Amino acid sequence: MNVEELVRASLRELAVEEASVGPGFTDRVLAVRRRRRTHRLVSVAAATAAVVAVSVAVPMLNEGRDDVRPASVTQGDGISAHPDQSPPSGLIAAGRSALAAYYTTALVAKNKKEATFERTYWLLDPDTGKYKKDTRWSFVAVAPGLRTAAVLERTLPAARIGLLDLATGEVERWIPVGKGVAGLAFSNDGTELVATTYSEHPDPLEKLKNAEESEGEWTSMHRVSRTGFLLLDLAERGGGIWHRVPGSSAGGRADFAFTRDDKHLFAAGGGLSTLIRPKFYDLSGKETAAPANEKHLRWDVPARLSPNGKLAALGLAEEVEQPDPGHSTMAGKSYSFIKDPLTGEEITKVRGDELLAWVDDQRLIAWERTTGKDETYKDRLVLVTIGSDKVVPLSGVREHPETDRAPWEPVFAER
Repeated sequence: MNVEELVRASLRELAVEEASVGPGFTDRVLAVRRRRRTHRLVSVAAATAAVVAVSVAVPMLNEGRDDVRPASVTQGDGISAHPDQSPPSGLIAAGRSALAAYYTTALVAKNKKEATFERTYWLLDPDTGKYKKDTRWSFVAVAPGLRTAAVLERTLPAARIGLLDLATGEVERWIPVGKGVAGLAFSNDGTELVATTYSEHPDPLEKLKNAEESEGEWTSMHRVSRTGFLLLDLAERGGGIWHRVPGSSAGGRADFAFTRDDKHLFAAGGGLSTLIRPKFYDLSGKETAAPANEKHLRWDVPARLSPNGKLAALGLAEEVEQPDPGHSTMAGKSYSFIKDPLTGEEITKVRGDELLAWVDDQRLIAWERTTGKDETYKDRLVLVTIGSDKVVPLSGVREHPETDRAPWEPVFAER
């Protein structure tokens, strides 16, 4: 598990509020890692009530059963759901957001002592609405509009970037780069690309001996290998302009992405005191203050700002249990924070374990657990609405096996 994945999972398990990670965080993260080696971990939020009433700033709507199950067909209001498929084979989308791709991560041993985490992608064909496996790429970023993807070949860091036509599966243009690239992200308007450069593969592992001096488990090495970023204007030819921005002492993958206004970049912070806070940079690579509407955001919550910029999606607030209708077991139920992006003050809570993408100014796509806290962790993609306690399943239930292969992870893009 690389540092980004480890921290995402650890923060969810510990239900950490973004204001402070508190003392002893390092030990708690390492304890989590010892308990689970998979991509996501079982959540252990403190609340254990069978039924919870969450105080929100708007009235709770649509009271009743909180699981509205659509058929596996395209619905009205821009919803395409496949609650019987995990991972999905047909389009998952709602409103402005669509599942543009998904990937699995597996440990690949290079020799007896060294390994790396490697991804395998399934990409959306925008013409058929189906996901197709494409083993050519080690990293994929999808541009707004779902027609083009930026891709890297299998060996990281890569010496060139491909611009892939998602409908034909053909690379329309190769961009040679003078620095090794291992991470990609499009600007919000789709005209620029930031490519994060590394001196070596950003997700290395090594096998350490245990206390008995026998062969132990694979462990993330967290070497500091990030060197900076390339900024590419896709309307121009050439390999862009490179800016040196070394990684933090925490090491591991720390890819750059664009802020909402496309005028700044951000990346995971570094050091255990700032793990959930991103660092911000101007487009020349100089560290700078966060934009006013992003200073309270966390790098580990993908949804970030609502389309109108008035709401901020933040981390897990609490998890509770409730009786599962028709069963003798308890079902998990999660809530995440929605806050004022300018002040950081809580506005409300919304259903969901991890907020992934905004559908519109009131709805989001989220991961939500389907099992009780004492059961093996399982989750699914759902549509959640601010002011409602209902969830609409979008995908089938995702398993989290205790293996060196992580469960599938979504890549969302704006339609």
